[in-house]
Amino acid sequence: MTLNDKPLDMLEEADIQRLMEDEVPESKVIDYKRRLPGPSDLEKREFLRDVSSFANASGGHLIYGVAEENGVPVKIPGLAGIDPDKEILRLDSMVQTGISMRAVPLENERFVIVVRIPKSWASPHMITKGSSRFYSRNSAGKYPLDVFEIRTAFSITGTAAERMRDFRADALAKIVAGETPTPLNEGPKMILQVVPSGAFEPSSRFDVSSLVRSYKRGKGTLPLPLTGLFSGWRYNFDGLLTYDDRGSYSQTFVSGIIEAVDSVILGDQSRDQMEPESERMIPSSRFEETLLEALPKYTCIQEHLEVEPPVFFMLSLLGVEGRFMQVDIPAKSGIKDVQIDRDALLVPEIMVESFEYSPEEVLRPAFDAVWRAAGWEKSMNYDEEGRRIGRR
Repeated sequence: MTLNDKPLDMLEEADIQRLMEDEVPESKVIDYKRRLPGPSDLEKREFLRDVSSFANASGGHLIYGVAEENGVPVKIPGLAGIDPDKEILRLDSMVQTGISMRAVPLENERFVIVVRIPKSWASPHMITKGSSRFYSRNSAGKYPLDVFEIRTAFSITGTAAERMRDFRADALAKIVAGETPTPLNEGPKMILQVVPSGAFEPSSRFDVSSLVRSYKRGKGTLPLPLTGLFSGWRYNFDGLLTYDDRGSYSQTFVSGIIEAVDSVILGDQSRDQMEPESERMIPSSRFEETLLEALPKYTCIQEHLEVEPPVFFMLSLLGVEGRFMQVDIPAKSGIKDVQIDRDALLVPEIMVESFEYSPEEVLRPAFDAVWRAAGWEKSMNYDEEGRRIGRR
């Protein structure tokens, strides 16, 4: 059992109790503490070491109010005589960014405070309070990094973004060349890639067959194509493929990446300028709603695989030169006549620190970018305050 199975704000005493009943030991991703760190510099420094060690490794949880023996939880006395909101603010002020916390109420009227620390995309982090050291974690707990490990951590951080962009470029090149695992239609294509930050680490391997086992038992779903339908599935060299014979597929890589490629949603017509204008329109509502429905399903599947966030979303549109954005609202003169002036739209990657996110908020910058390419200021499916307002 891991606490990642539930959103942080839904954790209850029963979840903490289960950790004790299952004798879940301290590890690379969990650490039990009987008491909160005090106000002294020494205790503050220890707290920062704990947080940075999780951030520099795979992320994890600090759990305050649980007693342990040899790393195994044996009692949940809780934290007495505290104002949980003030304590959370105090801990948060020490770190200032990146972590989430919840005070879990207990039947004895005390609290357990759970600190969730995501793996950091900007690692390694150094503790400068008192001494300058880098820390990470293994199964035995936190430890100071040696020179070689520090050098490796910086190297991985510096090259991870490059590897992610290289992955995107290579994938798009194969799609353009027709080297896809299942046939696609001619015309515009939409590609959504959901990439865990650790996907390019050598140890990043996940059991994609577990998705099939859950599906066969009726306890889960396969990662569907963007159409929401599939004609079949199969294992392949990269992992697990599901496909819609109309021209859409979803590839789940053993590295935890999910890539959805579609040639149906945006239309399968050619880009001949003699086409009727209605056939050269990007259906704005369908385009956005498809992604809003698909993205949380893909990240839910990554959670099932026990992928660790942060996760990056990359949206690309191919074959869209000469297309218009379809809208049903009055527009400023000339906007509806603006054609997209390039064949490929590669929207900058978007990062989320955890799987607790709002698809409407996260994807809005991507939608705005596509609308700007078609001559609009922003997506017309959001109001001036950034709230989604539905179909256009």
